[in-house]
Amino acid sequence: MEPTGTILFASVGVSGFGFDVFSVAVPAPTDDGAPDAPELDERRHTDGVSVNFNAQFADDAGDAVAFVSERTGAAGLFLSRPGSERPEPLPAAEGSLFHDRPTVRGGRVYFVSAHEKPDRPFRSWAAVYAAWLSGEGEAVERVTPRGVVDMSPAVSASGDLIAVASYGDRPWAFDFRVLETEVAVFRAADPARRVVVAERGGWPTWHGERTLFFHRVADDGWWSVFRVDVSPETLEPTAAGERRVTPPGLHCFTPAAVGRGGGSWIAVATRRKGRAQRHIELFDLETERFSPLTELLNPELHHYNPFFSPSGGRLGYHRFRGAGAPGDSVVPYLQPVRSPVSSLRMLRVNGTFPSFSPDASHIAVNGDFFATPGVMVLRSDGTRRWTISRDPGLFYTTWSPTERGVVFTSAGPIFETTKATVRIARVEFDPSELTDDRKEVDATVRALTRPEAGNDAFPAVSPCGRWLVFRSGRTGHKNLYVVDTARGEEGGVRRLTEGEWIDTMPSWSPDGRLIAFSSNRHDPANPAVFSIYLVRPDGSGLRRVPVAGPEGSAEADQERINHVCFSPDSRWLLFTANLGGVMAEPISGPNQFQPYGDLYACRLDGSGLLRLTCNAYENGTPAWGPLSAGLGVEALSLGAPAGEDPMGQFEEPLWLTCDV
Repeated sequence: MEPTGTILFASVGVSGFGFDVFSVAVPAPTDDGAPDAPELDERRHTDGVSVNFNAQFADDAGDAVAFVSERTGAAGLFLSRPGSERPEPLPAAEGSLFHDRPTVRGGRVYFVSAHEKPDRPFRSWAAVYAAWLSGEGEAVERVTPRGVVDMSPAVSASGDLIAVASYGDRPWAFDFRVLETEVAVFRAADPARRVVVAERGGWPTWHGERTLFFHRVADDGWWSVFRVDVSPETLEPTAAGERRVTPPGLHCFTPAAVGRGGGSWIAVATRRKGRAQRHIELFDLETERFSPLTELLNPELHHYNPFFSPSGGRLGYHRFRGAGAPGDSVVPYLQPVRSPVSSLRMLRVNGTFPSFSPDASHIAVNGDFFATPGVMVLRSDGTRRWTISRDPGLFYTTWSPTERGVVFTSAGPIFETTKATVRIARVEFDPSELTDDRKEVDATVRALTRPEAGNDAFPAVSPCGRWLVFRSGRTGHKNLYVVDTARGEEGGVRRLTEGEWIDTMPSWSPDGRLIAFSSNRHDPANPAVFSIYLVRPDGSGLRRVPVAGPEGSAEADQERINHVCFSPDSRWLLFTANLGGVMAEPISGPNQFQPYGDLYACRLDGSGLLRLTCNAYENGTPAWGPLSAGLGVEALSLGAPAGEDPMGQFEEPLWLTCDV
């Protein structure tokens, strides 16, 4: 029997990206290296609906673009033509939750998809596929050999040659910032016979049929563009080997070259010292000079992933569409996301750590932990949001199952040591004040644990509403404890787990029989591995839930599983895990803390594993509620989504620094 219900979760950044695809005319070279802004003639190619990105021109004129869009609740492929009100869907892999990097060549579209599960955990699902635009032949043909992981495909202008960033058949090394991929080349007619032309590199781009540019981190620490020429007969690198193209002193990545080989330009995205924004610049291969482009037009916006028209006359990229531009402009409170399981409804929430009210009519969420209100309440149809506490230093929510106006949270800094002062807090408010004429509701916040106890966080309530289980670092190690929901530590503290390891993020089953939590007790010296454990509320019956492999296996001991919670019927577990690797190159987009984080569900014994999200974002902090008409989420598909926070608020990768 399949799991049922409604799943709420958060994804880092994507709801606020507001990306559209744009292009500019490639200017003639000037003596000072900088074109005039008016001659750039910036055009928008997409319609402002959802998030649109990673495009390529689909015609010689530089008018039609193939691109990725989240408009159907998952990353799909579309084609935009001048004069068309709506983009048309491109052939794609049916049922796939992830598509990327479409390229139209010779009547076919090549793209990345992640719809075929590998034969073992900790491998990316990303592979290259092709489909005929006319619909003839096999619907979707796998280009990547079985057992191989490919991403970031580049197809030569003739359509004969394909280059990819590839893990080959190597297992994932758990890299998720600078990927340890190689650059491989093969003929479209014979994809099994491939040649590795660069041992380290990604994001290849063709310049004619014999030259590839790609990026990687150079030995001096700067992201740089490299060049390799290949033999037209064997595809082996020529004697010249790899050559660094861009200089140190700035980061250059996601290069684009003119596919037909004309011109001396390549385009790169750059990050420079003293400039927070990512911009697109031209780099002259002969003079080795940069010419700014997007900084002349939109100096305060990030610009991503350039691409040339086949003739080289226009240069495309994607960016935030801009405040006041036509299209979606606010981050929706709730956003429907395509579910791979028909009996599960999935909603992305603008916030973190959501939880359902007892009757599922409302949802409590946190903000960003630093600047936005700490506790907010949404109507479950996504039409209204109220601020309950403006204190940004609140994280995690769990709604009392017996008190409609009580939410429990953690008060203090998140991601801190065992001795940092973080307290379990009880937030009380009057639910009758959640009315359309108000935006804020008065609440009292009362601490339930002592400040000297250290780091107390992640409370979960028993179904009877009387007890809270939470994680505490009061002994110098993070273990689980239980207190009364009304009196807190005044009513005594009971220790549930004990050991020199980390037990964290507990969840109480709706039937009251079990508490699930994440722990590294199987490898206490490693703070990067966590598995699911179950224990009865009296502390007996502790057991590990095997997910990636049998307990004690190498696969099980590589799990990084967090944010576990139960299904409403207490038969399934929902969690965030690293089981599917990385889908795309993280340097090509805004910040993602853990881009391998996807949602999964399994039965209490670890069987029946289901992957619920598959994308290039970090997905986490889920909650599982009922699938009922009373939830009101059908209204989410009617009219414009409700929201207040403006789009365009996101960060560059926080690990990318110019202090090299």
